[in-house]
Amino acid sequence: MPKIDNIEETPNPNAVKFILKEPVTNGTTRSFHSAEDASADPLGKALFEVGEVASVFYMDRMITVEKSEEADWDDLLPRLAVPIRAAESASAGGAAVTAAAAGVGGALGALMSDDPRLIRINEILDERIRPALAGDGGWLEVLGLKENTLTIKYQGACGSCPSSLSGTLMAIEGMIKQEVDPEIEVVAL
Repeated sequence: MPKIDNIEETPNPNAVKFILKEPVTNGTTRSFHSAEDASADPLGKALFEVGEVASVFYMDRMITVEKSEEADWDDLLPRLAVPIRAAESASAGGAAVTAAAAGVGGALGALMSDDPRLIRINEILDERIRPALAGDGGWLEVLGLKENTLTIKYQGACGSCPSSLSGTLMAIEGMIKQEVDPEIEVVAL
């Protein structure tokens, strides 16, 4: 059972990041935008059952929960702590998600691509973008590169944060145009 080490605010006022002392996954991300999406995931399901939860994102030692607009953090945080503390730890070898169980996707799937542009894009994202997003309780998944259009998906606190859909997206596109291919456009879903 992971213990909560810290709770941090994120740039998104409707999302908080729980830092854990033990991992709940081993290098994979889990993202849910509804209770229905999370129905097969014990931790995601339990967090939605608390009520007033808009989305759940977790990976390794981090869980980001986005609340509904009307919810109050003072009321919600103690209720969210209960299922987090009851969750299986990935180090316990229980129901925690591993890369094989979750299926290959995101950066791992993109690294398996033959397109050298996609491999370089993921290197740039891993070096400069994903660590900053994780620091704010979010993540970025590459969905694909078709011709000159790179499709990405923000997760966690970044999924509904206005700055991720404007400033961060423009910065990512600028880096990719400068370092990979000036013709590539980045689109966030």
